[in-house]
Amino acid sequence: MSMTVDRIGSLDPIQPGKKSGRSGQVSQNEKTDSISLSSEALEKGELYQAKELIFSAADVRAERIQEMKSKINDPSYINETILKATADKIMDAWGL
Repeated sequence: MSMTVDRIGSLDPIQPGKKSGRSGQVSQNEKTDSISLSSEALEKGELYQAKELIFSAADVRAERIQEMKSKINDPSYINETILKATADKIMDAWGL
């Protein structure tokens, strides 16, 4: 035994020509929705954006790394001037 159910109305919940009963204007007395985020949520959002920016950036450092490797392997590259400049940058980075 089988049973058939016919569709009575439209499947579209918004039917043209029907009005919802609300006017198109917002009255001054209606409350508006608002949202507030915790400082932790804001921080996580900033970290997520930074991570996405990093992952979407082109990897140009590979060329720079290869350049530095070849310079370091060149015996004439490392001299007193380079050593002093490197030491100064390390000291600056550590705030010393």
